[in-house]
Amino acid sequence: MGRDEQSYTFETAIDAKEYPGWQEPLLETNGTNSKSFLLTEEIPAWYDQITIRGLVVSAVIGSVFCIITHKLNLTVGVIPSLNVAAGLLGFFFVKSWTTLSSKLGFLGSPFTRQENTVIQTCVVACYGIAFSGGFGSYLLAMDENTYNLIGSTYSGNRAQDVKNPSLGWMTAFVFTVSFLGIFSLVPLRKIMVIDYKLIYPSGTATATLINSFHTPEGADVARKQVKCLGKYFTLSFLWSFFKWFFSGTGDNCGFDKFPTLGLQAYANTFYFDFSATYVGVGIICPHIVNCSVMFGAILSWGILWPYITSKAGDWYPDGLGSNDFKGLYGYKVFVAISVILGDGVYNLAKILIITGKTIYANSKTKQQLPIVSVPEEGELVEEQKLDEIFMKEGVPSWVAACGYVALAAVAVGIIPLLFPPLKWYFVLLCYLVAPALAFCNAYGAGLTDWSLASTYGKLGLFVFASWAGSNGGVMAGLAACGVMMSIVSTASDLMQDFKTGYLTASSPRSMFVSQLAGTLMGVIVAPLTFWMFWVAFDIGNPDGEYQAPMAVIYREMSLIGVQGFSALPSHCLELCCGFFAAALALNVLRDSVPLKYAQFIPIPMAIAIPFYIGAYFAVDMFVGSVILFVWERLNRKEADVYAGAIASGMICGDGIWTIPSAILALCGVNPPICMSFSST
Repeated sequence: MGRDEQSYTFETAIDAKEYPGWQEPLLETNGTNSKSFLLTEEIPAWYDQITIRGLVVSAVIGSVFCIITHKLNLTVGVIPSLNVAAGLLGFFFVKSWTTLSSKLGFLGSPFTRQENTVIQTCVVACYGIAFSGGFGSYLLAMDENTYNLIGSTYSGNRAQDVKNPSLGWMTAFVFTVSFLGIFSLVPLRKIMVIDYKLIYPSGTATATLINSFHTPEGADVARKQVKCLGKYFTLSFLWSFFKWFFSGTGDNCGFDKFPTLGLQAYANTFYFDFSATYVGVGIICPHIVNCSVMFGAILSWGILWPYITSKAGDWYPDGLGSNDFKGLYGYKVFVAISVILGDGVYNLAKILIITGKTIYANSKTKQQLPIVSVPEEGELVEEQKLDEIFMKEGVPSWVAACGYVALAAVAVGIIPLLFPPLKWYFVLLCYLVAPALAFCNAYGAGLTDWSLASTYGKLGLFVFASWAGSNGGVMAGLAACGVMMSIVSTASDLMQDFKTGYLTASSPRSMFVSQLAGTLMGVIVAPLTFWMFWVAFDIGNPDGEYQAPMAVIYREMSLIGVQGFSALPSHCLELCCGFFAAALALNVLRDSVPLKYAQFIPIPMAIAIPFYIGAYFAVDMFVGSVILFVWERLNRKEADVYAGAIASGMICGDGIWTIPSAILALCGVNPPICMSFSST
């Protein structure tokens, strides 16, 4: 979910795992040496690093973050990194726990940086399942709502390729596929972390943050940050509660449909909808991301879609419904897909080339991967100590190999029962090639901080959809996407955790066990929290709050894999080719020019997000970016320390309101007022 994020993962969604440099630190280290604790602290045994209180705290925070991830997945698909917030909240809750226990006369074990690391790992593994599990993308793409939205007359869209969400089969699926990635790269941990000295920027940043928490100065700042997070959590929750009273029962009620920029702009989805979540996302995301999203909104909803609308009756039949793929709706979906694929293809090729060149150079020189400077004697002693701790309590290779084979055998038997078009030999092939892809992804993430898990998933989608053909290819492609994405994502996450654990002197065994524990929490909590959304809200309604935009895009990708481009409206293929090429060109340009210019070149994936969804959330994110920009100019140090905490509080408060909102909906309690606007 990252480390995700944070980098940030684009699933056309942005999750903290793809795209480096999207994580803003929540705490300044003030020059604290992250390794100096080795000289003064006793390192607990691996089993002492995993505590009951830590698992309880992890389960609570992980459940909250699962709800937030689902909400973002089902609305706009922009998922910021919550890794740092996980570490910060873990520190706060356990510190509060130990303080309260001591006042009550109970003596507990001291809270260590190793326990903090275990909690952070557990939380991220838990809420990562809410993203990689595909509840807002490939799994939801199988449901009847998405099938009907595309239409029974659409070429290749068959009623047989429908599987509606069910708590039972979804839990069985994520349970089957989510653990394999943990076992796939365990034997390579020494090579990746010690021999090659891969940086894993997100893992390193998280370790630095956790180490800084466990100093007197860092603990004081962390307490102030948590207080700030709690304040804005409360305000965000109360604001969402207030907004609920005006949201009525119609599709155009409430502050979420407030025509703040005028009715004409509102008709083209340009309005500020007073969402604390999207403003918070805008504060967390770098300015270039927010500006790229706004640029995409202006390009699509301000220029391209109005132009194509003027061609109704020429390019496509006039009078079609707003969700008919033969009309404007088809252009929105397919142009967005073309940008997503263009960006994904470029970055996949880039990471594979970087990885290949680095491995080749390393094998030729017989040296370790780049060490920027020769360490001083004290640093060398600390490094040797970290190496010793990291190698002392490892996970035996035979355990990893046996675990992978056993889990793969179970998956080969179970997955075809859940998805009959995905034959057993398809699943077997996935698990044969997955470790190689997981290695490429984990190695590339170590060099660049880019995890391309969703790109590997889309690659599997196209390959197996085409292979299975028109007789079940849609379902086979979507299921294969989930298998590939889950393995590759989890393996990369574990290697990031190993790097974090290495720098905090945490045992690899405790990291491995905490990843297993967090994944186990996730495969239980993620389906349950999604089910709450499914039964309480109208999921997949393109005019509602929870549009689930990725579901349509993923099903269309699978249909393209089976049928090709035969069903596209007039001139849509030309537009798709043009935007695919433009995505490639923008990426090439970003990597070719100096950084001082590259930072102003839009990110193609961020541009694509509003193409299908609308411009309203881009306005919210841009407002968040403006707030941060002004704050940085007034007091940069304060903004660096507190911006992430404030944004996390806003996102969490609005996300948690989903629980009482769902309960009210299930009880049949509707908002008493419908606030709407119309022209005079």
